[in-house]
Amino acid sequence: MGTVYYVTGMGGRLHTGLGQALTSRGLDVVGRELVGDFRSADFQDQVDAISSDLQDQFWSPNARILVNSFGAYLFLHAQLQLPPYVGRVLLLSPIVGAFSSDANRTNFIPPRSRKLAQLAEQNAIPKPVNCEIHVGEHDWQSNPASVCELASNLGIPVSVVPGAGHMLPPDYVSKVLDRWLKQQNSDL
Repeated sequence: MGTVYYVTGMGGRLHTGLGQALTSRGLDVVGRELVGDFRSADFQDQVDAISSDLQDQFWSPNARILVNSFGAYLFLHAQLQLPPYVGRVLLLSPIVGAFSSDANRTNFIPPRSRKLAQLAEQNAIPKPVNCEIHVGEHDWQSNPASVCELASNLGIPVSVVPGAGHMLPPDYVSKVLDRWLKQQNSDL
């Protein structure tokens, strides 16, 4: 059935969670795990590796890219270095900048935390040709308002999942994957 290039969230593995959902559908899964050497690499080196992967192996209208959480943040920064990506891209619970939670007493400020929003406001981000985003209504890591604002500036459709947090419900994700995998670029 093909190959999906997948960039996990923090601590994610290519063949568990979403990766397992893809392999159970008969797909080969390749990409980047945010563990080990790759996770400990410099941010720019991570972005460069993803850019290189896309250009060298997945630059095709029929290519499929799935990015989750911080993997989406890396993908969006890689997109800044490239022409608009020509394949199909699915962003789940994307990190798009800094976030905090008073309830969890947690803050996270990723490298270049304001860059995506600033460039989107200037219409300076190359928009992937076929892209969609899904984010939970109560996701404090992927703030839905920030995700929707970025997506609006880029002209990318966003589905805000009612009642969901950062970890989107498995049945919802399963339906999204089934639909997304059946689509052809001509259908978008």
